[in-house]
Amino acid sequence: MTQPHLPADAPALPPPPAASAVQGQGHGRPKQPPLTRVWRGRSDDPRWARPAFLGLLLVVALAYLWNLSASGYANSFYSAAVQAGSQSWKAMFFGSLDSANAITVDKPPASLWPMALSVRIFGLSSWAILVPQVLMGVATAGVLYAAVRRRFSAAAGLLTVAAFALTPVAALMFRFNNPDALLALLMTVTVYCVLRGMENGRTKWLVWAGVAVGLAFLAKTLQAFLILPPLAVLYAVFAPGRPLKRIGQLLLSGLAMVVAGGWWVAVVELWPASSRPYIGGSQNNSFLELTFGYNGLGRINGEETGSVGGGGGGMGGGSQWGETGIDRMFNSEIGSQISWLLPAALLLLVAGVVVTWKARRTDTARAAFLAWGGSLLMTMVVFSFMAGIFHQYYTVALAPYAAALVGMGASVLWEERARFTASAALGVTVAVTAVWSYVLLNRTPDYVPWLRWVILVGGVAAGLGIAVAGRLNRQLALGAAGVGLVAALAGPTAYTISTLDTGHSGSIVTAGPAGASTMGGRGGGPGGGEGGMRGGGMQPPGQGRQGGQGQQAGGMGQPPTGGMPGQGQNQGTGNGKQQGGTGTLPGGTGTMPGGAGMGERGFAGGMGGGGMGGLLNGAQVSAKAKALVEKNADDYTWAAAAIGSQNAASYQLSTGKPVMAIGGFNGSDPSPTLAQFKSYVEDGKIHYFIGGGMGGMGGGSGSASKIQSWVEKNYTKVTVGSATFYDLTQPKS
Repeated sequence: MTQPHLPADAPALPPPPAASAVQGQGHGRPKQPPLTRVWRGRSDDPRWARPAFLGLLLVVALAYLWNLSASGYANSFYSAAVQAGSQSWKAMFFGSLDSANAITVDKPPASLWPMALSVRIFGLSSWAILVPQVLMGVATAGVLYAAVRRRFSAAAGLLTVAAFALTPVAALMFRFNNPDALLALLMTVTVYCVLRGMENGRTKWLVWAGVAVGLAFLAKTLQAFLILPPLAVLYAVFAPGRPLKRIGQLLLSGLAMVVAGGWWVAVVELWPASSRPYIGGSQNNSFLELTFGYNGLGRINGEETGSVGGGGGGMGGGSQWGETGIDRMFNSEIGSQISWLLPAALLLLVAGVVVTWKARRTDTARAAFLAWGGSLLMTMVVFSFMAGIFHQYYTVALAPYAAALVGMGASVLWEERARFTASAALGVTVAVTAVWSYVLLNRTPDYVPWLRWVILVGGVAAGLGIAVAGRLNRQLALGAAGVGLVAALAGPTAYTISTLDTGHSGSIVTAGPAGASTMGGRGGGPGGGEGGMRGGGMQPPGQGRQGGQGQQAGGMGQPPTGGMPGQGQNQGTGNGKQQGGTGTLPGGTGTMPGGAGMGERGFAGGMGGGGMGGLLNGAQVSAKAKALVEKNADDYTWAAAAIGSQNAASYQLSTGKPVMAIGGFNGSDPSPTLAQFKSYVEDGKIHYFIGGGMGGMGGGSGSASKIQSWVEKNYTKVTVGSATFYDLTQPKS
């Protein structure tokens, strides 16, 4: 039986003699055979609990595997690095974009390692790249259940898993190859380990929490540290043991974090720069600069050197990456991705703290609410006010925290429903969730238009039923709770189904149906240009594409204040054709077609398909262009070089040969310099230069534009379809 949650004015129960008050820790129970425990669960579990949990995990896995290959290579930027890592252990270690190790991705490489190992074993394919991400989603669901189930009922754990898996942005990012999947898993593990440590004060769990944070740092640098302040304060104040012991444990945890995340940093910083790849995203070939600049403080204040935008707003104002302010997680740019259950999570956080407020200092139920709630609030505040680069899919980090609060809070209020305040609070939560779902669904009025009304009526009625019948009639209360659960989850379920049914590719993607997020339309590119694509994307050889629903903004509008592109849209049709406009690029660099040629990306060859001239999506490589790049490729270190990582990635994934990404992701990194590039050409290391790149849109040193000008001046242009190449072995006469 679940330990009851006492009224706030009731005396605290004394701790049991040989164990913590945490439910089901297993002290004193006979050990079960391993296989029996896997299937049956704990001996005090209801017989249905473990089969229901395993069945739910299976459903999550199958749902997330559904239609997985429709996304093709997903984000070609990371897929190219995965491919490189599968070909070169050195490239895998550093996170290089190509197996010849010219430049790295602009993140540490931990998220690439599982995918690179998968590709080494199974070969390069969409499934080999994306299945590890799905497994991370299933693992996150499992850790969530384990964390919630240790203190609350099995039903609370199952509700937590369902709330997490049905969050649209979770269904998106655990089927995509960005670092956010691994980050979310490790953050969930961190909270789990801290809560385990708070049960009995054992140091090993704090050490494991530190290890998880350190590994999370190697996935997405400083974002891993967002939840440290609330968790550290929580442990210092509420964990068992003497104060000095608690402080010592936290210091040991910090040491474990530094070791787990710092070893790779130390190797990179001490490795001679001449024999390792350039650190992508930095201006001085330094990972520490990347960490504290472009990927650190620059994300907060908007001053990311080498970025295509950012800045321009701060506390409560606007940013070129969307409106900032306390309501950012709920607005038309972000709300449809994550906020379906956020009101419920916040209300249930308050309810859970109130119910457990007068429990003893080391009460683990209150600790659970404070751990998950503190992590949610800290991350929400930072996301809401950061003025730098921010994309909708970052909010997947919130999904585990919100889901845990929903599962725990609903369980607590249901157990306390005999008190009118508890049943009323639960009823209000259900009604508010239904109303908010109506608001979100009303932003896409053409998508299942009847659903929002069913949710509104059903959810409000269920909320009233729970409030009134919760303390009077169990059967009526169960019926109202069932209707309320369906109403609360119907909205995110509809958006999640849409997400699962559609492929996503490019640098910036969003969940839900078309029009669900207004920041950049279908991909959330800054200023209205799309950076992602629905339905298809660059596909591995032999795999078909899913057209139909594709939308992509290839046209780039005039920047209103100089800097970021303005509004622009291309409409993808059923056969994948796109019509692109033209627009002025920032910095007065001339004009660039927003869509050219026929294909799902709007580019048949070298121009780079997608927003910002190939910055956010790569090129659709034609068969003739592929054959040209493959010609005698093994005689060169790099088969070709292209400005910007997405353009280079497209050719590398198509040919399987290393392609140098000049200037890194934005084309703005000073690597290689013009002098270095000339030296590579003189030594016969590069065969082709792929024309039509960005020329270094993000500012920086301007090396990319200098290289492009030098090549165009000194080498003969070769046109293959709509793609332009320069044979660097054939100078102009």
